Amino acid sequence: MKKALLLIITFIVIVSVFFTHQVEKLKSLPLNNVQSLYHVKQGTGFNQLCQAWQDKRYIESCLAYKFYAKLFPERVTLKAGVYDISDLTVLAAIDKINKGQQHQFLFTIIEGEQLRVVLNKLRDSRYIRYDVELTSLPRQLALDSSAEGYLLPETYAYTAGTSAVSIMQRAKSKMDDVLGKEWSNRANNLPIDTPYQALILASIIEKETGYGPERGLISSVFTNRLHAKMRLQTDPTVIYGLGEQFDGDIKRQDLRQYTPYNTYRINGLPPTPIAMPSQDAIRAALNPETSDYFYFVAKGNGQHQFSKDLAAHNRAVQKYILKRRNDS
Repeated sequence: MKKALLLIITFIVIVSVFFTHQVEKLKSLPLNNVQSLYHVKQGTGFNQLCQAWQDKRYIESCLAYKFYAKLFPERVTLKAGVYDISDLTVLAAIDKINKGQQHQFLFTIIEGEQLRVVLNKLRDSRYIRYDVELTSLPRQLALDSSAEGYLLPETYAYTAGTSAVSIMQRAKSKMDDVLGKEWSNRANNLPIDTPYQALILASIIEKETGYGPERGLISSVFTNRLHAKMRLQTDPTVIYGLGEQFDGDIKRQDLRQYTPYNTYRINGLPPTPIAMPSQDAIRAALNPETSDYFYFVAKGNGQHQFSKDLAAHNRAVQKYILKRRNDS
């Protein structure tokens, strides 16, 4: 009796050691010739996945893994999604899929991009489900009008199948937070009355300069002109108003053409933002530098020459614009 019991115990130990050894051996086996991203479709079972990997020659045989699945069924339930399984062992890849650790794609809204550009990028982005309808977009983003200017420039992570609207909702929520924070820290005696007006002004500042240290001075020019009841006379608003009519070269006739965005023809701010402003541009709009400048002109090197009066501005135009045209 004791001898039989000892034999049974010995057998169990041997089998246990064998199984443990086999599992440890499985843990070290890599996926072969695998592409970095693998799409696990909804409803895919483990045996189906294993057979697909065998057919693609990621693994030599499913037999050992099916046995593993019998021992640990809770470890081989699969979650649908797109996974990066490059440079992994077979079991590590299965574990990642079991835990739903999907690959994170990135979508970036760049400072100064217009809504139409963002929408085109969303439409063309990999694994984003494009569900935008322009007529219902304001409602989906809890807005009264256009979404122009309301998406914070930033990089947003997403998983396969994420909807375009949900990414925009996150960008809108972040813009709400930034705009609220900067509005609460605004300077006194500004010529704007609402956060939305700040967003409009910030979008103009964003389009006028890509040189960060100038934003405060650009803002001071617009602030001074608004206080003095002068028209803003800024080319980016004219270009935005022209839309698809703009051919890449702003002309005198463009400056004379009336649109609601032509700040050579209208008083005050245009009706909406003209691009997506950064937090720095919003901060500059709400905290302009103190200056006596009413004019600026591009130098051609990404920076601007600022002037206090029209005579000085005309001299700067002669120096930086007309001379450059003549030289070319």
